[in-house]
Amino acid sequence: LVNGSPSSEFGVGRGLRQGDPLAPFLFLIAAGGLSSLMSKAVQECVFTGYMVGGDAVPISHL
Repeated sequence: LVNGSPSSEFGVGRGLRQGDPLAPFLFLIAAGGLSSLMSKAVQECVFTGYMVGGDAVPISHL
């Protein structure tokens, strides 16, 4: 589905093959960048997260 509508098949020209040993490292780089962006958004009160538990602990990302 593309934008909620069925689409024709397309060939993949870039990316990593399944099982590539480089994949976990690229994931960690991307996850680290996302974590930094989320932390900055929380500090600037752009995103507040959710209050969880009886003590109302705020969780914005893991």
